[in-house]
Amino acid sequence: MDKPLFEYLLRLGDTTLILSQRLSEWCGHGPALEEDLALTNTALDLLGQARMWLTLAGEVEGAGRDEDALAYFRHAHEFRNLILVERPNGHYGDTLARQFLFDVWHYFLLQRLAQSADERVAAIAAKSLKEVTYHVRRSSDLVVRLGDGTAQSHQRMQDAVDDAWRHTGELFNDDEIDRDMAARGIGCELAALCEPWLAHVREVLAEATLKLPDLAEAGHAAHQGGRQGRHTEALSYVLAEMQSLPRAYPGAVW
Repeated sequence: MDKPLFEYLLRLGDTTLILSQRLSEWCGHGPALEEDLALTNTALDLLGQARMWLTLAGEVEGAGRDEDALAYFRHAHEFRNLILVERPNGHYGDTLARQFLFDVWHYFLLQRLAQSADERVAAIAAKSLKEVTYHVRRSSDLVVRLGDGTAQSHQRMQDAVDDAWRHTGELFNDDEIDRDMAARGIGCELAALCEPWLAHVREVLAEATLKLPDLAEAGHAAHQGGRQGRHTEALSYVLAEMQSLPRAYPGAVW
């Protein structure tokens, strides 16, 4: 088994899976019908991407685990998702701030992965990039609408961005697996994504009349470790709900 590649694929699959689960919690509770449907569709896009990454991870592992086994029968410490995506939804502005900061990073990551030396990785990334291009446009537009809206929506959006910002350091923190994947031409160094990510985020926040948090703030790098299996208690609650049915009825099919 190619252990570094397996771990790398889990990071991609787990991150999209957990964010999809979080977004699905809004289904039927959105502030407007159109937005309810749009956010649910984003969740479905991410779920589809998670399925592709986890299926490939199972193939690379070669232990007979498929996407379902990897999604439903691992414990919290075995998940490799970013801490940013496991955070509770909060109010709608909190969800949008998290989504916006993630979408922009996800877009630039998939751009790089679409050029991967591994044809399987490149194919999944290229397909996902088409969906994520829409995700970025949508979340950017909504941040602008709320940030440059009423005094109340502006302040709530600023607070949401400031809060989510504390968890963005992990997006650009390379470890041995990232460096190995980059050296082999399969992945890329996350640090290289920071400049284009920051440029886009700065542009959108300026249009939204929101203040860009300081990258140098200690909090920017304070919340990390999710990709190495160190999570907040929030992930356990997500998994308890997501995994309850297949664990109660293992092997059940529709």
